[in-house]
Amino acid sequence: MKQTKLSPFIYFLSLTLLILSTSSLTMARQNKPLPGAERPELYLEQLQGKRIGIVANQTSILTHSENKHVVDFLLEKGVVVKKVFVPEHGFRGQADAGEKVDNSVDAKTGLPIISLYGNNKKPKPEQIQDLDILIFDLQDVGVRFYTYISTMHYLMEAAAENGKKVIIFDRPNPNGSYIAGPVLKEGFESFVGMHPIPVVHGLTVGELAQMINGEKWLKGGLKADLEVIPVGNWNHSTPYNLPVKPSPNLPNDLSIKLYPSTCFFEGTIVSLGRGTHFPFQVYGYPDPKFGDFTFTPVSIDGMSKNPPHQDKKCFGVDLRGESMMHEFTLKYLIDAYQKSGKGQAFFNNYFNTLAGTDQLKKMIMEGKTEAEITASWKVDLDKYKELRTKYLIYN
Repeated sequence: MKQTKLSPFIYFLSLTLLILSTSSLTMARQNKPLPGAERPELYLEQLQGKRIGIVANQTSILTHSENKHVVDFLLEKGVVVKKVFVPEHGFRGQADAGEKVDNSVDAKTGLPIISLYGNNKKPKPEQIQDLDILIFDLQDVGVRFYTYISTMHYLMEAAAENGKKVIIFDRPNPNGSYIAGPVLKEGFESFVGMHPIPVVHGLTVGELAQMINGEKWLKGGLKADLEVIPVGNWNHSTPYNLPVKPSPNLPNDLSIKLYPSTCFFEGTIVSLGRGTHFPFQVYGYPDPKFGDFTFTPVSIDGMSKNPPHQDKKCFGVDLRGESMMHEFTLKYLIDAYQKSGKGQAFFNNYFNTLAGTDQLKKMIMEGKTEAEITASWKVDLDKYKELRTKYLIYN
């Protein structure tokens, strides 16, 4: 068969296009934030020949490699991944908040999937005894009551108790440019608040892991054998748009910005839009006095099977026009409380758990303004900000 010889011009053109394509990819890698998982030169060598367990979900991707999942990437590189641990919402991120996540097997890789939600929030000794290194690679949103950081705490604790190393593949914090909200008080610890940190804590998971270790917040004051693979091309003032929604009810960047403010409605009678396709971006109640905007929560498989006020027309406020520069505020919560006229009945038993204190509810019921309430947090926040500087990896 006769071979077709490329003309010098076509050869030159092909070579030029290849160089330009490679150069573009290199430039993109240099300019865009590089999550820890996308910096294999910092971790692959030490994983070779080791037995690996990894906490991962749908956010654990390499965006510069066509959104390749980190588990697939590690397997391709010859890393011995033995099992995958998954947080709330499961491996593919399809479970609703609070929904039971079962152990299973990943159809693509055949790897066992072990749930770290429900009754097994902390890996059991027998689940990690055949592992050498535990990797944590989840996209957090920088808010105390987002439970991925609680999963990280328990992973570190199990590793410390069983002599296993933990490697955090760090990722940018989309709410990492500021600090706000009440600091959790002793006695209010729960799975939605395990540490004495503010609602908006201004740390990546890697920085928080260093704080947990350094402040001896693990049970018995244990310290994990910890390594953080840092994010490249990023600091706390760098905007970051998430390539994948971190959980079913945080569907876009605006919902993530509003989440610290609107999540407090979980502790009230008010709907925050669960059962719509814009959760955390609206709020309302089945009473016209709450506002002119209307929405009707319905059961949505994979998002919210049994939303508050299901099938009832809610009246309230549409926040989808808010700026992407939005920061934490109490104005929505205070607005809804005042409109309700219900006093104590406006809140449910979950509110103080979310707040991490009983003082916020008291001050709202006393009619305090947002300025008065936030001023009451200043001393605690100043102490926290000083503590935070000890563990910062990024400016």
